[in-house]
Amino acid sequence: MRQIALIDANDKANYVQWFRNSSPYINAFRDRTFVIAFGGEMLADAQFAPLVHDLALLNSLGVRLVLVHGARPQIEQRLNEQGIKLNYANDIRITDDEALKCVKQASGSVRVEIEALLSMGVSNTPMDSADIRVASGNYVIAKPIGILDGIDFQHTGEVRRIDDEAIHTHLDEGAIVLLSPLGYSPTGEIFNLTAEDVATAAAIQLQADKLIYLVDNDGVSDGQQLIRELTLAEIEKLSLSEQAKDIQKCLHSAVQVCHSGVPRTHLINRHIDGSILLELFTRDGLGTLITAESFEDTRQAAIDDVGGLLELIEPLEDEGVLVRRSRERLEMEIDHFTVVERDGMIVACAALYPYVKEKMAELACLVVHPDYRKQNRADMLFSYLEKQAKQDGINSIFVLTTRTAHWFQERGFNEIDIKKLPMEKQALYNYQRNSKVFMKKI
Repeated sequence: MRQIALIDANDKANYVQWFRNSSPYINAFRDRTFVIAFGGEMLADAQFAPLVHDLALLNSLGVRLVLVHGARPQIEQRLNEQGIKLNYANDIRITDDEALKCVKQASGSVRVEIEALLSMGVSNTPMDSADIRVASGNYVIAKPIGILDGIDFQHTGEVRRIDDEAIHTHLDEGAIVLLSPLGYSPTGEIFNLTAEDVATAAAIQLQADKLIYLVDNDGVSDGQQLIRELTLAEIEKLSLSEQAKDIQKCLHSAVQVCHSGVPRTHLINRHIDGSILLELFTRDGLGTLITAESFEDTRQAAIDDVGGLLELIEPLEDEGVLVRRSRERLEMEIDHFTVVERDGMIVACAALYPYVKEKMAELACLVVHPDYRKQNRADMLFSYLEKQAKQDGINSIFVLTTRTAHWFQERGFNEIDIKKLPMEKQALYNYQRNSKVFMKKI
């Protein structure tokens, strides 16, 4: 803990701010079930050891972890060493008797290596000598794929069900559960599975709170940049063929689990040290988040939002940009406010006060959190309120401002005389603030 003394003042401030901002997630994730899937490349590239510390930290915070590992590079290495040809059909490995031996050897070796790393205390960290229990076993019941298009896939299978009762028992005891890409049938056969199939089935049957894939790139791309958030509706509009094959598989899995009640799937870059912590404990993360519904919601404010509204607008009140509003006033006027909520945090707000007789409305208290400016949220919120005003029979919107005149002028507002305001508003005009008045016909 004394190592923080070596950090400079700016880094200390950033660390304190990050830690404070992460506290809601620490509370929210306790006793939640996360299924985390990664390929055998994590071990082949010696990237798993840093991840162990992060998994140990999550486990110590009360997160119920189910790990699903792949073993593709290890399997291919053994097949190549023994001169066994790799046979695929429809991008599915055909597992014959000889290949199955390699699959069992590779999967067993990977499983043992992961268990060993998780059993080792991480030295020189707060997790030193941490007692992490790992449970693995025949929790995946499988069936053969069988014959498709005349091709016998032999020992290649698919998940039939997960022994969720046994897994929940281990999770209740604080253990990390480890699932391999092998499945067992009631007749005693062993089948070669994909890690994606196992992770998908486990997330659904355990009704996990999150399914997390550690992938080879940043996540889903639109061809130019990372797509931070996707809903199921947006996935349908994607050109999947433009995505990497591992991303395509993860997206297919995400759609399945979302439709089955798992609220969130994360795709994060396995090459970034600490990526899983950055994704889980920061509001915007660093990968792609897939949800059934939008991660960000624009809605009418409720009384429970008053605290968040005060936190958002008070800095601008202190600067004199906004007229100061007491908690009592906010509570009384809460029905006039619309908020943009992002993962439980209010990042923008605005109020619309109608003057029904004059068919006019005042736009007030349009605020966007500093971290989320320059992302068109103010425009989107204004468009939302403009549409709402039209539906309510409003013909024009006016605003009083001292510091943001140009922003409104750029959006079609024109300066008007105070006398054009509703009489009720004219009576409340504060001549000391000397606000300019702008109006827009809608």
